Amino acid sequence: MTSISDRVIDAARVSAAAHVAEPSKIRRAEEDAFDHSLKSAEDTYTPEEKAEPIGRYWPERDESGRLEIRFDDPKQPEKRLSNPEEAQKVEKSNQNAGGDGADKSIPGRKEEICRGNTDEVDREIEKLKKKKEDLERQLNSETDEKRIRELERKLAQIEQELGQKDNDTYRRNHTVFS
Repeated sequence: MTSISDRVIDAARVSAAAHVAEPSKIRRAEEDAFDHSLKSAEDTYTPEEKAEPIGRYWPERDESGRLEIRFDDPKQPEKRLSNPEEAQKVEKSNQNAGGDGADKSIPGRKEEICRGNTDEVDREIEKLKKKKEDLERQLNSETDEKRIRELERKLAQIEQELGQKDNDTYRRNHTVFS
């Protein structure tokens, strides 16, 4: 009589032996190294189709080495030129026409010029400087202690305001562009 556990173990041995067809071949390390060295790795170039414009900006150097910012406009249909020489001629004619490589052949598009104006800021600073000079003049001629303290307080306030406004950062932030 055999126990159930013996039968289970015997069944496991039989099923494991049935799946093994032949013992695996043992290789040496030298054979493995030799097999790997015979395989050559090759890279192949697969040309891609031109991607659809998505509205991105990127820096690129032109023929003379100057850095330009390029933009692929998704709203503009791209001119597909079959001949690369023809594409170069069109690009050179665009550069000669505009000087900056911009496409001047687009109808209805004109060049925009922006001008910065800091006249208002300069007038404000000049006004504060004149007020400061007047207060200093008044302070030098005043004899009343109460009035002197009041003029000194006003003068300190004007100097603080001038310190905040009479600098390049304030001028840049308050420039009016037209």
